Amino acid sequence: MTDPTTLSATDLAGRIARRDISCVAVMTAFLDRIDAVNPQVNAIVSRVDRAASLAQAAAYDARPSMGPLHGLPMAVKDLEAVAGLPFTQGSPLFRDHVAEADSIMVARLRAAGAIIIGKTNVPEFGFGSQTYNPVFGTTLNAYDRSRTSGGSSGGAAVALATRMLPLADGSDHAGSLRNPAAFNNVFGFRPSFGRVPAEAPDVFAASLGVLGPMARSVEDLALLLSVQAGPDPRAPLSIRQTAASVTAPLDVPVAGRRIGWLGDMGGHLAIEPGILPLCESALRVMAALGVEVEPVAIGFPMPELWDAWTQLRSWGVATALGEVYADPARRALLKPEAQWEIARGVAVSGAEIAAAQAVRTRWYLHMLGLFERFDHLVLPTAQVFPFAADLHWPREIAGRRMDTYHRWMEVVLPATMAQLPSLNVPVGFGDAGLPMGMQIIGRPQDELSCLQIGHAYDRATRWPERRPPLWAD
Repeated sequence: MTDPTTLSATDLAGRIARRDISCVAVMTAFLDRIDAVNPQVNAIVSRVDRAASLAQAAAYDARPSMGPLHGLPMAVKDLEAVAGLPFTQGSPLFRDHVAEADSIMVARLRAAGAIIIGKTNVPEFGFGSQTYNPVFGTTLNAYDRSRTSGGSSGGAAVALATRMLPLADGSDHAGSLRNPAAFNNVFGFRPSFGRVPAEAPDVFAASLGVLGPMARSVEDLALLLSVQAGPDPRAPLSIRQTAASVTAPLDVPVAGRRIGWLGDMGGHLAIEPGILPLCESALRVMAALGVEVEPVAIGFPMPELWDAWTQLRSWGVATALGEVYADPARRALLKPEAQWEIARGVAVSGAEIAAAQAVRTRWYLHMLGLFERFDHLVLPTAQVFPFAADLHWPREIAGRRMDTYHRWMEVVLPATMAQLPSLNVPVGFGDAGLPMGMQIIGRPQDELSCLQIGHAYDRATRWPERRPPLWAD
C-alpha cells in the first residue's frame, strides 16, 4: 500500500471519501511519521494523546463524510485557539493556558472533518520570522537542521515539508506565512484581508495580519482555503464571496498574462547573492507558459512605506500587549524584540498613526495604478537564505546593516501594506542547498488569479516533489 504521508492532501481526501483507505490507517501513518521525524526538527508541539487521536479516527470511519477534510490529521498554529489544547503563543506568560473554545477558523477545520492532533510551533507572540521560544524551543529547517525554519509559521512549514502533515494553517503580517514557506520549499498563501474571518479586539479595524493556507501544492492550498474562507457575521469586514468562487477553477490557460518583475526594487532592498537569479529562473518557466514578464520600477518612495509600517506595527503590538508591558514582572518575560516594539508603540501619537495610514492609502492607490499594466507583481519572498538557527535575526545582508529585527523581511511589505493576496511559490535551491521562493502578488481580492497562475507554475516545476528533504525519508 502507498504510504499515506507521501500523498497530496487532495488525493488523500479523495481516497478516504471513496473508502479506499481508512481514517485509522491515515492517522497511524502520520503519527508514526511524527514520532520518527519531529524529535529532529521540533515542529509539532502540544500533541494530543495518540490513543485519543486514533479513537477519533475510528469514529470518523464509522460515520458519513463531514466535508472535504474528513479524516485528515492537522496541527494548528499556536497563535490560534483550539478548545482543550494549550494556547501558549510561544510565551512563558501563557505556558499553562488552555483554550476554552475554538477560533472561527479552527471550528471550520473541525466542521470540514479535520482531526486536530496538536499545535505547530511559533516565535513568541509570532514576532520575528524565526521560530524559537522559551516554552518549546527552536524549530529547525526541513533541509538543513542547522538553519532556521523561518516564521512565524515555521512549525507549520517544516511539518509540511517533512510530510508530518498533509496540510497546515498559517498566519501572515510581515511574511509570517510566506517566509517559512520559502525557507522550506512549500507553498504559502497570504489572502486578502477579510477572506478568512478571524476574531479581533476591534472587529471594525482592518488588521495587517491575516490567516491563510500552506501546502505542498497549489491544488492542496485551494482545498484548505475552500474551508477557511467565507463570510462570518462575527467578522463584519469579512468578504462576502463564497469560498468556491475564489478557489476554482484552477486549471486554466495563463498565456498572455502580464507579470511585472520588481526584483530588488531598484537597489532599495539588500538581497543575498543567489536569490535574484533563482527568481529569474522561475520567471523563465513562467515565460515558457506564455506569460509576459517585464521588469518594472516601483515608482514610490519606499522609505516612507517602511516608516509607515513600523509605526503601525509598533502601535498594534503595544495595543495588544501594553498591559503586559506595564507590569515590570511580566515585561521581563517578554523577549527583547517584543519589549522594544511595545516601547516604540506606546510612544506613537495619534497624529503619527494618521500620517502612517495616509501613506498606506497612497501606496494602495499606487499599486492599483501598477495593476492597470500588470496582472501580477513578483519579487523574492525573502532577502536572505535560511540562516543559522541560533541567530535571532540577520544583522547584515550583502554588506548592509539591518537596523531592526524585521528589516531583513522588508520585501514582504508591498503586499501587506496594500492588503493584497500574495502567493509564495518555490523557486529552487541556492549553492548551499537551501530553499528559496518568490511572491506572486495579485489584484485586490483576486485570490483565484494567483492560485491559477501558481497552479500552472506548480505543474511545470513540482519543486516539493522533486526535492523533498531526503534526510527525513
